Amino acid sequence: MIERCPGQGIQARPAEFTPGGIILTSFDSANLWVYDIDGVTRYPLPDTRPCPGNCHLSPDGTWLTMMNPLTSGFMKMRVDGTERTPLFGAAADVAWWDSTTFLVWTPDHHAYLTTENAPLDSQEYLDARAAVSVQPGGRWAVVLEQQADGSFARVMLDMTQRDNPDALRARLAVDTPYFNAQAWSPDGRWLAYVGRGAFNDEKQVAGAELFLIQSGNPLPQQVSFFALDYGAARIGGYAADRLSWSPDNTKIAFWVIPLLGPDPEGNTGNAVLHMLDLNTREIVRYCTFSTTQHVPNPPEIIWSPDSTTIAFAGDVPQDGKGALILAVDAATGLTTELSDGIYPALGTPELVAWGRRP
Repeated sequence: MIERCPGQGIQARPAEFTPGGIILTSFDSANLWVYDIDGVTRYPLPDTRPCPGNCHLSPDGTWLTMMNPLTSGFMKMRVDGTERTPLFGAAADVAWWDSTTFLVWTPDHHAYLTTENAPLDSQEYLDARAAVSVQPGGRWAVVLEQQADGSFARVMLDMTQRDNPDALRARLAVDTPYFNAQAWSPDGRWLAYVGRGAFNDEKQVAGAELFLIQSGNPLPQQVSFFALDYGAARIGGYAADRLSWSPDNTKIAFWVIPLLGPDPEGNTGNAVLHMLDLNTREIVRYCTFSTTQHVPNPPEIIWSPDSTTIAFAGDVPQDGKGALILAVDAATGLTTELSDGIYPALGTPELVAWGRRP
């Protein structure tokens, strides 16, 4: 493991900060807000609400899908709040499947692919029974399957081949809270997921490890060995979507929480930011900031559009500022305070997305 721990501590924002762009977050409980990095300004977006996880950035980083609180339908808008366009009415979530196609989840958990303004008879319905994650630009999915002992396993399969007994079904790991994070790379080529590693006799728990698997390949690769580094650890929190891929598909950022015993909530160390470099398979530990605020979830991690910088909302103890937007240079570990005043609109302070200026 590589440590990137600059001795300067958290730095004040310089007059010009690179990379620029727009970060979406909340500075109050009423609205989604824009933090304009280049203009060093922030402003609320009228007729929006803080996002509870169903706001999605487009592949080019310039659009956001979200629920319209006035109509309860979904719309898209530029990341600066302009060009708001209605999309779909009856939907539970609308995400980007590729740059022009939307993955729409209905309230009864059916899923279909469609484009903007497409006729109803052109929708492609997916066999997404029990699916918890669908491959961007493809038809593989992670589904939950009940096992003989009553537990649920995460399985990767081709949704178009469900009824083919000879089709590939890759069993990933048991679905256990706090040990079940997963995320597809933006290009859909890789699935990163958390599974259990070696059992630690002293701590009486099998810690979490990070695995990679390619769609269509039955053999996962273990890419972390936190049993050696920490004895046992948790990766992420209760939410299963907290592995954060860089937009260029080359890096994954995540929080690691050392376990001091078998309880993943109450007997732990601090959450520390880590990153996997997909090209070198090296794991980097960033130690300028850590947090005890990781139950049920550590801070949401977002990437700059150019994949150089990691950002999250963090509360630095005893600085009197509350939650801050913190940006970590992935190459050096230098951590910069971009703004204070992040509001815990949904219980915890969170960043939503880092987009490009339209």
